[in-house]
Amino acid sequence: MEYRSPVVVGRGEETRAVDEALAAAREGRGGAVFVVGESGIGKSRLIDAGVDRATAAGMAVLRGRASAIGPPVSFRPLTEAILHLLRTEPVDPAALGSYAPALGTLVPAWSTPPAGAVADSPVLLGEAVLRLIAVAGEGRGCLLALDDLHDADTATLATLEYLIDNLDRQPAVLLCGLRDTPGAALTVAREAAQRGRGLLIELSRLSRTDLRPLVAAHLGTAAAVPSAALDLVWAGSAGNPFLAEEVVTALVQEGVLARDGEDWVAADLPDAVLPPALTRPLAARIAGTGEGTRAVLSAAAAFGLRFPVAVVARVTGQTDDFVLGLLRDDLAGPLVEPDGEPGWFAFGHPLGRAAVLAQLGDDDRVRWAARTADAVEAMQSGLPGNWCEFAATLRLAAGQRPAAGRLFAEAGRRALDRGASTAAVDLLGQAWELLAGDPATRAETLEQLLLALAEDGLVDRALSAMTTLEQLDGPAPARRAALHTKLAWALEVAGRVDEASAQVDTARALLGPDAAAADHAPIDVVAAHIAYDQPDPARRTRAEELARQAATVAESVPLPVVACQAWLLLAAIARQRDVAEATACLDHAHSLAVLHRLPLWELHALVRLGNDDALRTGDLTRLHRARDQATQAGSVTARYQAETSLALHAILRGDLTEARELLATALAATVRFRQSETMRYALLLRVVLAGHRGDRAGLTEALAAFEEHRGDLTLHTPRVHGLAGAFLALLEENPAQAREDLEVAVRHQDVDHLSGRHGLHLFLGVLDGTAGRSEWRAVHADPAAGLRWDRQFALFARAVLLGREGERRRAERVMVDALRVAEPYATSRHLALRLVGEAALDDGWGDPVAWLRAAERFFHRRRVPAVARACRALLRREGVRVPQHRRGTDDIPQRLRSAGVTAREYEVLGLLAGRLNNQEIAARLHLSPRTVERHVGNLIAKTGLPNRIALSGLALEVLGRGAPLPHATVGTAARETAAAARGLNPSPE
Repeated sequence: MEYRSPVVVGRGEETRAVDEALAAAREGRGGAVFVVGESGIGKSRLIDAGVDRATAAGMAVLRGRASAIGPPVSFRPLTEAILHLLRTEPVDPAALGSYAPALGTLVPAWSTPPAGAVADSPVLLGEAVLRLIAVAGEGRGCLLALDDLHDADTATLATLEYLIDNLDRQPAVLLCGLRDTPGAALTVAREAAQRGRGLLIELSRLSRTDLRPLVAAHLGTAAAVPSAALDLVWAGSAGNPFLAEEVVTALVQEGVLARDGEDWVAADLPDAVLPPALTRPLAARIAGTGEGTRAVLSAAAAFGLRFPVAVVARVTGQTDDFVLGLLRDDLAGPLVEPDGEPGWFAFGHPLGRAAVLAQLGDDDRVRWAARTADAVEAMQSGLPGNWCEFAATLRLAAGQRPAAGRLFAEAGRRALDRGASTAAVDLLGQAWELLAGDPATRAETLEQLLLALAEDGLVDRALSAMTTLEQLDGPAPARRAALHTKLAWALEVAGRVDEASAQVDTARALLGPDAAAADHAPIDVVAAHIAYDQPDPARRTRAEELARQAATVAESVPLPVVACQAWLLLAAIARQRDVAEATACLDHAHSLAVLHRLPLWELHALVRLGNDDALRTGDLTRLHRARDQATQAGSVTARYQAETSLALHAILRGDLTEARELLATALAATVRFRQSETMRYALLLRVVLAGHRGDRAGLTEALAAFEEHRGDLTLHTPRVHGLAGAFLALLEENPAQAREDLEVAVRHQDVDHLSGRHGLHLFLGVLDGTAGRSEWRAVHADPAAGLRWDRQFALFARAVLLGREGERRRAERVMVDALRVAEPYATSRHLALRLVGEAALDDGWGDPVAWLRAAERFFHRRRVPAVARACRALLRREGVRVPQHRRGTDDIPQRLRSAGVTAREYEVLGLLAGRLNNQEIAARLHLSPRTVERHVGNLIAKTGLPNRIALSGLALEVLGRGAPLPHATVGTAARETAAAARGLNPSPE
C-alpha cells in the first residue's frame, strides 16, 4: 500500500508566488515561473497545485511533460499540452488565423505546415502557440504547465524561449518544472530570470518541522505523528519529500508504524535491527552519487556513527579539505553534520549510516573496516584515549578477532586504571570472549576482569571468574593471593563481611608464614576494614593497628593503592575523636592518589573530602565536584557514594524534596549495579529523611526496608536514634522521647559523628536543666565537636545558659553566632528558634516573639502541625496576637511578616503606594473606611514608622525591590511611581 500526501507542505511562499502569477495572467499580465530543484523535491507537487488552482479559478489549462524514456520526440511537452487542452475544450483553428497551419506538426488534425517551416522557424511555432493560449485564455486566463523540462529537446526549448519573451502582455502563465542539474533547460530558466522575463523558484529540502505535517498528511491522520517515526523519516529522507513518502510507506509495510484506533503508534526499533526496507530508498540515492562521495561516506560509516575527518581522508587518499567539501555538499550534507568536537562529524541518525552500509557488499564492509583500522593505528601512535576502543571495534568489524581481543583487553585495563569500572567490565568481557585461541593473554585478561568486577560491586560474577581462573594454568600462588585479597575487598565493600574474611584467610594461606611485609600489607588493610565493621567494642583499636601497619609498609614499598585504602579508614576512625585529624588523613590519602596517578582512588578520596567539607563548614562544592568527576569517569561506586552523601546533607539542610529525589535515583542505580553497601546506606538515609519530615509511619516503613535488605540496626543505632528518632520526636513536640532516643545513641559503643553527642544531646540537656556549664565546656573542648551541624546546637545551648544566668547581651550575641552557623540547616534552625524562644520567654532575654513567629511560619508551611501549634500557644501565652494563615500571606516579605503584618494589612500597604485615601482603599477592598483606618494604624504601630506618608514610602521601597505586593489591588499610579523610580516603563493596566 502506498501512502502519498494529498497536500503541499512547507511551500507557503512558493505557492503564493504561483498564485500571484495566475492572478496576474487573469488580468492580462502574463509571465513565466520556473520551479527548480533536485529529484523528488516536490516540483511536480507544486505544479499540480498550480494546475488545481488554475482549474478552480476557471482558467484554461494546457499540461504536458518531457520524457527521457525511449527515443527523443520533438516538441513532446508542447504537443501533450495542446492535446490536453483540445480533449477538454475544442478550439476553432480559424481563430488562430494564418498561424493555425504552423501547429500542424503538433496537432495532426490541423493542416500540415509547409515542408521545413516548423524546423526552421521556432519563432513561427512560438507565435502560433502564443496565439493559441491567448485564444484559450481570453477573458479568464490560461496556464501552460510543462514538467520535467530538463528532458526536453532543443527545439522545444527554442520555442519556449520565444514564448517567455512575449508572454508579458498575454493572459497566460508558463509554469515549468525542471531539475537543478546543469543543462540547456536550466540555462534557459536562469537566463530568463536574469532578463526579468521569468521567476525562478528554487525548492530546498523540507525542515524537520515541515516533515511532521507531511507525514501526517501521508498517513491521513490529524493525530500527532510519533516522534520516533518522525526521526526515522527525517534520517531516511534528509528532508526530500519523495524519499519521505518512500520511508513512510516502508515504515507501515514493516509494521514500525501501525494504526491504533484513530492514532498511529511506533514500535520500538533498536538501531541494530533496522529493516532493509527502511534503508533501501536512501541507499539507492547514495548509490547514485559520485564515486568520491560514496568512498567518503563508506569510510565514515565503517568508523561509526561519529567519525573524524582526518581518518576518513587517510582511508580515501584525499585531503581533509576535499573530504570536508564532500561532507558539506548537497549530496552528503543532509546525512551528516558537525559533531561539536573539532574535526569530527556524525550521521544525523543511525538510519543514515545503515543506508550507506546497505549499498556495500559484505566483502566491501570488511575491507573498509580493515582499512579504517589501519589508518587509525598509523595516525594515533600508541592508540591513546578512546582510540584503542575505536581500533578494537574496527578490527572486530574486519573479522580480525584476536587483534580485536587484544585491543579490547588493553582498553579495559586503561578504563580500570582511570576508575571507569563499569566500562572496564564490558571491554574486558568482550576481550575474554575473543581471545579463546590465546590462553596466556586470556588468563591475564580474566585477572583484569576479576578486578573490574570487584571494583564494580559485581561480586558474584567476580567469584565465578575467580573459580574459572583457578581452573586455568594461571597465576602463581602470590598472584592468586593478591586476587583473593582484591575479592575480599569487593566483598567487604558489598557488606558481605563473613565471605570477605574467608577470602582473607585464603590469601594468607597462599602466602604462607614467611611472606614479606609488602605481601601482607594489602591483606592487612582489608582485614582492618573488616574489623572496623564488626560489632566488637575493641574493633576500632584492632582496625587502627592493622591500618597503620599497612599504611607504613605501603608507603615504604610503595604500594599506593594500599596506602590510600589505609588512610581513608584511618580518617573514619579519627573522626570520632578529632575532626582535624580526620581531615589530615583524607588530605594525605588524596595527595598519595594524585602523586601516584591513581584516578580511582583520587575520586574516592575526593568524595570523602567533599563530605568532610560539608560536615565541617557546610560547603558542598567539593562534594558536587566529586560526584561530577565520578560520573564523567564512569566510576559507579564513587558516584553513588557522592550522591548519597549529597542526599544526607540535603536532609540536614531541610531540602527534603531534593533529598528524596537523590535517594530515589541512588537506590534505583545501586540496585541495578548491585552496589549493596551503598544501597543499604541509601535505605538508612530514608530512615533519617522520614525523621526529618516528621513522618513516624514513614520511619517505621523505612526501618523495615533497611532490615529487609540485611541492614545492621545494631551497627547504625546511633544514627537511627540520634539523627532520625530524636529529631522526629522533637517535631512531634515530644522532648522526653527525643531525650530517650539521644541517650540510646550516645551510650552506644560506636558513637556516630552525627549521633547528637556533641550537639543536640547537649542542647536538650541544657534546656531541661540536666546539663550545665561543665557539660558545655566538656563538649566545647572535645576535638570531635568541630562539625558545623553540632556547633549550631552547642551555640544555641550556650545562648540559653547565658540567658538563664542573666547575661542578656552575651546571650544575644551568642544567639546571633548560633543563627549564622545554623544558616544552612533550615529545619534545625527553626526548631532551635522554637526551643530557644520558649527558654528566652521564661528567662527574659532576646527577641523570642520574633523567633517564635518565624518558627511558627516555617513549620506551618512545612506541615509540621505540632511545632506550629506549640509556637502559637507560646505567643498567645505572652498576649501576642497570632495572625491567621490567610491566602496571600506567603507574599509578605519576611521583615514585615516578622513584625506581625497580616495579609489584609499588606493589601492596604500595597494601595498606600498609590497615595490612595481611606475611602478609595475601602472601595477597592470592599471594606469600611473605619476598618481601613484601623489597618493603617496597625501598620504604623507594627513598622514603627511615624505616619502615613512614611508608610507610602515603605510600600514604594518594597515594590521597587520586586517584592510581590498584591498586584490585583495595586493601582496603576502605584506601579507607575515605583517603575519610574527604577527607571522602567510601566506596563499597561
